[in-house]
Amino acid sequence: MKLNNLPSEFQEALPILKKIREAGYEAYFVGGSVRDVLLNRPIHDVDIATSSYPEETKSIFHRTVDVGIEHGTVLVLEEGGEYEITTFRTEDVYVDYRRPSSVSFVRSLEEDLKRRDFTVNAFALDETGLIIDKFNGLADLEAKLLRAVGNPAERFNEDALRIMRGFRFAASLDFDIEPDTFTAMAAHAPLLEKISVERSFIEFDKLLMAPFWRKGIKAMITSQAQKYLPYLENAHDNLQQLLDDLACNYHFKTSEQAWAALLLALDVKDVRVFLKAWKTSSQFQKDVEQIVAIYRFRLENELDKMEMYRYGSCLIEQAEDLRAGYGLPVDFKRIERLDKELTIHDKHEIVINGGVLIKELQYKPGPELGQVLKEIEEKIVLGELANDKEAIFDFIRKENK
Repeated sequence: MKLNNLPSEFQEALPILKKIREAGYEAYFVGGSVRDVLLNRPIHDVDIATSSYPEETKSIFHRTVDVGIEHGTVLVLEEGGEYEITTFRTEDVYVDYRRPSSVSFVRSLEEDLKRRDFTVNAFALDETGLIIDKFNGLADLEAKLLRAVGNPAERFNEDALRIMRGFRFAASLDFDIEPDTFTAMAAHAPLLEKISVERSFIEFDKLLMAPFWRKGIKAMITSQAQKYLPYLENAHDNLQQLLDDLACNYHFKTSEQAWAALLLALDVKDVRVFLKAWKTSSQFQKDVEQIVAIYRFRLENELDKMEMYRYGSCLIEQAEDLRAGYGLPVDFKRIERLDKELTIHDKHEIVINGGVLIKELQYKPGPELGQVLKEIEEKIVLGELANDKEAIFDFIRKENK
């Protein structure tokens, strides 16, 4: 198969391939970018593989950075862009079900493509537009199938993260997983416990944000792979309930919203403990926790100014959007109105602070000062007190009579 028109992302990198070939080596575009152009999907990262060894690659170009030279990768700064050039390689025994004990550089493109995860990710594309397909990936692409390259048991035993990647690709591409490949994924799912949680989170997060996330979740629970992920060992029924209860065409707007929906489906009480186990950031934990809190609050209450002030319109809209996904009544106009009615959106917008009260009204640092500031803040938010220094001082004086 040959592409008549290369996308601009590839055309911009053609001078890189040309220089490598003029130096006497092979060079190809490889991986997901080739798959995506065949599927008419947006191209993100353009990866280049070459028969030149790292030091040989560096000798071809004037500006390079050793970003992963021990694994054969050199970053080339040329033609106004940055390009990762990786030497064809084979991999030794995997010692931790994730990383090979060593890599060996080779001159053979086919040897390099053999180590890829799925056939639809094992294409190479030359500068003329010719697609090199050593493992019948084009047929799998046409059939919308995810099939492991070579022996599926070997692929997942080498790198168990490929199991999560399989679920993620099913969710993003709307592909079915080929039966033998799926059987091997299920059989090797216990190895997910040996994978770093951060990497599993990245794949799971991409799965949830994918357009066909339901397909990815369904494959996961059918294989029972979730049993080997943090706090999901008994989550089969809850995940199935998530699929059953959310509208069939529902798509998550943000990662925070997606994980909030997951935690609500699991009926998690301590959101932060759960998300800490997934090694997420403190800010992510806070945002997800608040979306969950808003959603639970809304099950029995209407929103008012204090909730709008406490959580902000962005998180409240995400919680409300989730309610819509569950077929619950929503009122986005009310959110917009309440937000506009707020005279402040943050306590730092208040014209006085603790320092002012200490200096001008002789307050002392401590619980009493904190309580006064809190009361002032609430009164201003509710529209019962103007955000004006004299008005605030008058309020304090009256309260202290």
